[in-house]
Amino acid sequence: MEQSRALVKSKNLSVELLSDPGNQTAEKYGLVYTFPEDLKKVYLQFGVDLPKYNDDESWRLPMPARYIIDQEQIVRYAEVSPDYTVRPDPSHTIAALKKITS
Repeated sequence: MEQSRALVKSKNLSVELLSDPGNQTAEKYGLVYTFPEDLKKVYLQFGVDLPKYNDDESWRLPMPARYIIDQEQIVRYAEVSPDYTVRPDPSHTIAALKKITS
């Protein structure tokens, strides 16, 4: 959560970022993946200590995703990929927001 707060502050974001410590919510929806051993080694060789960054020793992360949830808590847009190298394109999200608000 500390990382999220720092990101919001450094980028002066006006949207709310949600946090899911321990991936508890993502786990309920089947949206968590575990790093394979070979990838753990690569990350550590590059100085990326995921357990330290996430304060979680599991080497598990939620799948890259972006959601638009309205004030009635209805999911209006969702884009999820099981491939951690594939990230939602911001232009798709902006288009979805425009469509929802028009």
